[in-house]
Amino acid sequence: MNSLHRPLLAILLFSIGAILAGCSTNSPKQTSIPWSRPQAWEGQIPGMGQPTGR
Repeated sequence: MNSLHRPLLAILLFSIGAILAGCSTNSPKQTSIPWSRPQAWEGQIPGMGQPTGR
């Protein structure tokens, strides 16, 4: 039974370590994309936007 416990313990510890490590970073935001502001084309009916001077 001891031969079964060691691999299971290793898998459990690895899983807990992976969950605690995660994918987050502590670095400040380095993006210039204003995600909170809607674009000019959002909220319009498709094909009914402003003419582009054809």
